Amino acid sequence: MPATLEGQLVVAISSRALFDFEEENRLFESGDTRGYMQAQLDRLEQPASPGVAFSLVKKLLAFNSDGQRRVEVVVLSRNDPVSGMRVFRSAAAHGLSLIERGVFTQGSDPFRYLRPLGAHLFLSANEDDVRQALALKFPAARVATDSIQASDRHPDEVRIAFDGDAVLFDDEAERVYQNGGLQAFQAHEVDNVALPLPPGPFKPFLAALHQLQQASQQGQAPLRIRTALVTARSAPAHERAIRTLMSWNIAVDEAMFLGGLPKGPFLREFEPDFFFDDQTGHVSNAAEHVPSGLVTYGISHEPVLTLS
Repeated sequence: MPATLEGQLVVAISSRALFDFEEENRLFESGDTRGYMQAQLDRLEQPASPGVAFSLVKKLLAFNSDGQRRVEVVVLSRNDPVSGMRVFRSAAAHGLSLIERGVFTQGSDPFRYLRPLGAHLFLSANEDDVRQALALKFPAARVATDSIQASDRHPDEVRIAFDGDAVLFDDEAERVYQNGGLQAFQAHEVDNVALPLPPGPFKPFLAALHQLQQASQQGQAPLRIRTALVTARSAPAHERAIRTLMSWNIAVDEAMFLGGLPKGPFLREFEPDFFFDDQTGHVSNAAEHVPSGLVTYGISHEPVLTLS
């Protein structure tokens, strides 16, 4: 039978999201592509240090530790094929030998390969690639490469935190807030409390995680999953968010309705392997405490039109 990824949670990840290639990347961004390739070749025997999303990937791959393939991680990178050798060697050196597939495009757009992969998540340090992936309806985030590394205090549990509006949910309510302010937002959410919010870009990823979580709860998977909704919403706008998740038949383990408080200190206590948010300020604050990624989706990332 031909190989297939059907039935697996598929994560596509760039080399800079998985490993710390920031020093080498500075050569690439300076225009010295030949020097970049040579640097990677010279360091072929030197495993790269873990990057921002390393902990998330390592734990997700542990869902396969009993021999059943539940998760597939594919390197999807603008690297050249020669540099790709170092990526695979670094993965093997860090115990990620289950990373067997990779697509290396030598500078051309990699996001177009998300469709044949059927990816449930794309993590990249390249903002343009993330925007294009989101436009194609794939959950995607730009990793904050300066994020702190994940805690190692929960080795048997994958912990993932999500913002609500423009991440799990569409940006419908966020548009009301930005156009009319807090009072208009609260009134809108109260008036529409029984109407589920439209799904946002990360609903498919949450749904795929939910399937893994159910397998874990039934004793069919070696790890547990713990999820959290971490949102600037507060009462009474909290109820529509909860009702929306209920309408999807998906539950999160924790929900934090912070009413505009900085999210970083709360995330530090939750200790996620990754946090997703659409607001640059929230991601900058969170990155001081946990691995974080920016979801460049919705009204906050649309160009501002000015009258000339």
